[in-house]
Amino acid sequence: MKPALSVVLHDVAPATLPACERVIRAVNEVAALPLTLLAVPRYHCEPSPASFGQWLGHRFAGGDEIALHGYTHQDDGVPRGFVDRVKRRHYTRGEGEFSDLSITEAMRRLTAGVRWFARQGLVLRGFVAPAWLMSHGTWEALRWLDLSYTCTLRRLVLLPDRQSLASQPLVYSTSNLWRRQASLVWNAVLAKSLRDKPLLRLELHPHDADHPAIRRSWQRVLAAQLSGRRAMTLAQVAERLRVATDWDLLGLDAEDTVPGDASDDHQHEHAGEPADQGAGRHVAREVQAEHDT
Repeated sequence: MKPALSVVLHDVAPATLPACERVIRAVNEVAALPLTLLAVPRYHCEPSPASFGQWLGHRFAGGDEIALHGYTHQDDGVPRGFVDRVKRRHYTRGEGEFSDLSITEAMRRLTAGVRWFARQGLVLRGFVAPAWLMSHGTWEALRWLDLSYTCTLRRLVLLPDRQSLASQPLVYSTSNLWRRQASLVWNAVLAKSLRDKPLLRLELHPHDADHPAIRRSWQRVLAAQLSGRRAMTLAQVAERLRVATDWDLLGLDAEDTVPGDASDDHQHEHAGEPADQGAGRHVAREVQAEHDT
């Protein structure tokens, strides 16, 4: 089967919409292809106007996938120790919303996001946590929702059984000059090393079209990869994997465990978590039943 390319745009929200539209225009300069747009219902706790839902509906009608990207995109928990603080306050700039949630709180936010999608008339297939950070409670909550897939930093994971496909994304950092220069070098090397992988994810952010060197870099990668890959949304790739027969050829891992290692998926252990897990399935059934009703 022809390998896939998924172009994913993060942090799609009313506050970032002008920048997101610049990225989309830059993609279209290379080729018209379906995108996966990661939408945030209440970005930084601000409600979304009706016009935002209408814009997403227009994109969905045109062939794009709209996926859930957290609910507020803010980590409002309290870090535990120096390393946790560096990761959650500096590495993610306080936006790793699902990095340390219990199953109860993760389910509450996920269900709120599912309901928001339903009110917009959008079909929801996938959830991607901000910065790909997911607590054990978040993984448990995902078992109880009618979603097709999620992603970690290095994998596309089918839900609820957690069969997964290794997929290292290309990601740019634009916050300062040295990060931009490092991104240019790193992604040029990484794109070549991933040429034979069944799925390449080009993961863009709202300001990735604002810096000419960064924009030209990912546009060149996109053009080169399209010569040998089929552009697909993440939902389309997930559906393709479900019907695949040659799992070894695709590089899939058919294990019913949270994929990857702790550094990949950023799982957190803390006091009270085992007790929370014990009650989690009962809570999840109640929340899901309410959502279904």
